[in-house]
Amino acid sequence: MVAPSVPLTCQACPHVERSLLGNCQHAEMALIAGGKLHQSYGKGQVIFQQGSRAAGLYCVYQGKVKISKLSADGKEQIIRLAREGDVLCYRSLMMGQFCTTAATALTDCVVCLIPRPDFFSLLEQNPQFSHSLLRLMARNLGEAEERLLHTAYKPVRERLAEALLLLHQAFQPATNEPFSIPVSREDLAALTGTTKETASRLLSEFRNEGLVLTQGSRITVLEHERLSHLASLYD
Repeated sequence: MVAPSVPLTCQACPHVERSLLGNCQHAEMALIAGGKLHQSYGKGQVIFQQGSRAAGLYCVYQGKVKISKLSADGKEQIIRLAREGDVLCYRSLMMGQFCTTAATALTDCVVCLIPRPDFFSLLEQNPQFSHSLLRLMARNLGEAEERLLHTAYKPVRERLAEALLLLHQAFQPATNEPFSIPVSREDLAALTGTTKETASRLLSEFRNEGLVLTQGSRITVLEHERLSHLASLYD
């Protein structure tokens, strides 16, 4: 892939307003600029692995990323999706030295890295940054609890509708132009919490019902309101 030109400073980043780093002052932005790195990743490439040392705070500049965790039997569960402006690995940094999840590029990506010392410097010096980080962690914990409950009592069909809505939100462009979602059946199953075979069968049912359009590994949501209704039947 051809990497885009990444701004030298976070202030010039088009995603800074929706990022955790939007809480930083000019001097702190300069500190970050002096130490941050950026790396391009192809689709399917691992950004960091579960169990690896947490190198710092990752921020998605371009592309979509899946955050996943492997169970004891090697089964992958996608915890959440990340898009431009989202930060990764903050919980692992706060908890210790090692990554508790893995991050993998769902599309071609460019990801910036703020080294550990700079991250902890921001945490100690900027109360607004610290408070925003706490709110982010609390929100993600609430979302994780809700998804755990859904996995326990929602039928797979409703969970698949919910997974498609999450993907639709993650891949939706800033404009209202039509778009499709490039996602493998394995990833769709891992996000839904089911097997690949079940996800494929139910996706075929959704296609026959006119809810989605499929072309190879690409999915287009046709009936967003009907999917939303289906996903919320057991809420």
